Amino acid sequence: MKILVTGANGQLGSELRKQLDSEFPDSVIYTGSDILDLTDLKAVEAFVANNDITHVVNCAAYTAVDRAEEEKMQCAQVNIDAVKNIALAADAIGAKIIHISTDYVFDGTNHRPYKESDKVNPISQYGTTKRKGETALLALAPEAIIIRTSWLYSPYGNNFVKTMLRKAETQSEVRVVCDQIGTPTYTRDLAKAIVRILRSHQWVPGIYHFSDEGAASWYDFAQAIFRIARRDVKVTPISTEDYPTPATRPFYSLLDRSRIKATYGVEIPHWEEALTDCLREMGETE
Repeated sequence: MKILVTGANGQLGSELRKQLDSEFPDSVIYTGSDILDLTDLKAVEAFVANNDITHVVNCAAYTAVDRAEEEKMQCAQVNIDAVKNIALAADAIGAKIIHISTDYVFDGTNHRPYKESDKVNPISQYGTTKRKGETALLALAPEAIIIRTSWLYSPYGNNFVKTMLRKAETQSEVRVVCDQIGTPTYTRDLAKAIVRILRSHQWVPGIYHFSDEGAASWYDFAQAIFRIARRDVKVTPISTEDYPTPATRPFYSLLDRSRIKATYGVEIPHWEEALTDCLREMGETE
């Protein structure tokens, strides 16, 4: 087995590096845009073939949701074109693909957790490009696995947890949206699920949903961060209307995790338990 992890310098890629190096020593290649330009088909084909890649875990993505509304071309290049190139390169030598997608492919009008078979209807440029990346991948490499996830955070990169902790250094009160519902997901748990799939004796292609257990609003999430990290910060709930952003976000994006649990036996912690583990890893709590 020879695994290629793209987007290796991001939140998920950094977490995967910690776990894959012990699970598959000397069998993983990590690339960022400085090493491999995923928008260059010939470069991707040559890299995958020359390194005898058997599995690609594509963590590379344009994830700046609001900036994507202006940088539409850049967003599409990473979330669509690069995915096509990976699919073509992997398919040419029979390599398998695990691709990371998002809850933003849905419009957020459901009243129950979204199943993989539910109708998609992205309402932002980011969500639209991620969905187009999904469809392109499934058309070009039908044996691929796609994992949709939500509200990722970790000790690495930029995320909501680190933003809240940074605000706590200078602010005694923060205003946080309370009417968008989803599930915070520690990248460690998603990385564990990916490793479990890679180690499995079976490969069942298609779309899977993964997030930590439970449900929360961003307001709930912020309160939990400050409580667990013992920061004396008041969290004031506000509506989405009170916090306008360039990109429209789904009001409800809970994901039904039944398929990935049934197929691969993935064990998933509650989001507050996972958050406590992350903050402890960051040295923010005992």
